[in-house]
Amino acid sequence: MHIPDGYLSPATCALTYAVAVPMWVIGLKKVRQVLDEKTLPTIASLTALSFIIMMFNIPIPGGTSGHAVGAALLALLFGPWVAFVSISMALLVQALLFGDGGITTFAANVLGMAAVGSFGAWWIYGLIRRWRFSPFVAGWASAVLSSLVIALLLGIQPLIAIDEAGRPLYFPFSLGPTLWALVGSHILFFGFVEGIFTQLGYRFLKKIDPELIEKEQAA
Repeated sequence: MHIPDGYLSPATCALTYAVAVPMWVIGLKKVRQVLDEKTLPTIASLTALSFIIMMFNIPIPGGTSGHAVGAALLALLFGPWVAFVSISMALLVQALLFGDGGITTFAANVLGMAAVGSFGAWWIYGLIRRWRFSPFVAGWASAVLSSLVIALLLGIQPLIAIDEAGRPLYFPFSLGPTLWALVGSHILFFGFVEGIFTQLGYRFLKKIDPELIEKEQAA
């Protein structure tokens, strides 16, 4: 689901950075309010785990790939801003060291996976938090919403950036096939992977550190 360099027009990249930069400023301030000797190890461990699971890209029909993210679990435990910053850091390391996602498209990947994935999961979980499988639903929705944003950013490129002959300059596929390939696969498969990961991780942490969950539920 990472967008490489050269897939988005310069105007699209500039717009995504214009949105992401203020969010990073706010997010870093929020993280400083949460970090202490108890929360830091858990946040760092979950961020590292998110980094690892995002490295396992599974090819899907349509010439793209997908993976779990881990944003939902972080959002449920520490809030969407902490999750946003944590996933942003994981995406940055992946882009710089492994070329998984581009530098020009880094902000686009952040908005899709870190921002929408975190805030979407947090909002949906807040609506159904009393339900036993609410972490699963939040994780599934997080993956689907992230794929929707990535698909929209890619799918609009043939509409906004073409040459004189009408050929796309950047991502070549239209919105319809892109939505089907990305969003469809996340609805049917990757969303369930994210949901199961979120549900199991949440229940595991509830067992080993119930105070962490109680603090989240009181927020």
